[in-house]
Formats: sequence, structure tokens, C-alpha cells
Amino acid sequence: MPSSSPSTTAATTPLAAAGSAPGSVTTSPHAYDVGLLLLRVALGLTMAAHGSQKLFGWFGGGGIDGTGKFFEAKGYPAAKFMAVVAGLTEAGGGLALAVGLLTPLAAAAILGTMLNALAVTWSGSFFAVKGGSEYEFLLIAAAAALALTGPGRYAADRYLPVVRSHRLSYGAAAVVLALVTAGAVLLARN
Repeated sequence: MPSSSPSTTAATTPLAAAGSAPGSVTTSPHAYDVGLLLLRVALGLTMAAHGSQKLFGWFGGGGIDGTGKFFEAKGYPAAKFMAVVAGLTEAGGGLALAVGLLTPLAAAAILGTMLNALAVTWSGSFFAVKGGSEYEFLLIAAAAALALTGPGRYAADRYLPVVRSHRLSYGAAAVVLALVTAGAVLLARN
């Protein structure tokens, strides 16, 4: 009788699905799920903290008034409203991403917000020591990756019938949504 353990079942890991050579080492699918969990929690809580800086002034943030003044200086209309939207998007999207709830949409919220942050802070340099935007690029890449790969097995999405089984089309649609929304917000800037 064939073994059904996760580490030896055919096509349960990317290596097995890609046709790895017989006798080669494969990784338990749980390893991928734990990796996605770690990435989701780190990115999600980081973004939730950023949102709380904007909304409540926590962690040395400017709160709605200070963030609104920053947004006004960067040419955003209705700057205080935009500060609230950015704060809610970061905090709500971050918390949803951390628990794996509606992961493609949560990742899209972060992706769209960070695309705006990149456009506003871009100085022509990549490295932070030269005033660059490496941090924003990393957050954008992580959010896009999670939108496309899905949350993994250890996520609230596993209990929602519509997104229980992640599909690449969900992630791709979420990335497109983030790009369109970020573009629309950037076009509204003066």
C-alpha cells in the first residue's frame, strides 16, 4: 500500500509537482504553509502598526492631523480624509492579512497603499541610505506575492467557501484592483 504521508505523496509539494527525481529530498507542504504564515503575520502587523500611526498617532505617528498635513503637502485633495483612508487601509488590510482573512483583498489594500507611498517618496534612489525606497519595494513585493500565492493552510480563509481554495485568478484580480485603485488615487493628486 502506498504511503500517504505529506512529505512523500506525489504532487503535494512544488518539487513533487514539478517532477523531482526519485529519491530526492522533498519538503513537507506544512513548511510552505508555515513560511506563508510568517510572511503574512510580519507584513500584516507591520502595516497595521503603520495604519495606527496615521489613525491614532501611536508609535510616534502623526495621527490624522499630522498625516493629513503631510498628505496636503504632497498634493492629495481632502488630505484629512485621505489620511483616514490610508490609515484604515493599512490597519484593516494589515490585520486581515495577518489572520489570513480575504487574503487577496487584504494584500491588494497593502499593495495599493504602498504603491502610493512609493510614488510620493521616490527619490530616484533604491537604497535607504541614499534616501531610497527599498523598504517600499520590499513591502510591495511581499504584498503582491501573498496576493498571488494565497495565505497557506493556516489562515481564516480556509473557513470561507469562496476563497477556501486559492486560485491564481483571485490573486491576479486583486493585483489589478490594487494597480487601478492606486493609479486613480495618484491621478487625483495636484
